[in-house]
Amino acid sequence: MLDGDYAIRIARDWNVKHDGAGFVTRFEVESEFLTRYPVQRAGGRTLLELWVPAEELDEFNAHTVGEIEFVHEFTAAP
Repeated sequence: MLDGDYAIRIARDWNVKHDGAGFVTRFEVESEFLTRYPVQRAGGRTLLELWVPAEELDEFNAHTVGEIEFVHEFTAAP
């Protein structure tokens, strides 16, 4: 996801409901590498994502830059 507010909504409203918890992280990826993934609109004008095929995840991870920052955690109420 390219938008922090959208990531929060997915983690809080979707992942918690279906998986019991949702997490939001922030990280950077080399810009030139990202050009292979067109921005996808996920249901709304501002709901933008990059769809990375699962078989390319190792290569995607190899192009991350710096630290992965933990931003938010959401869990189901006990």
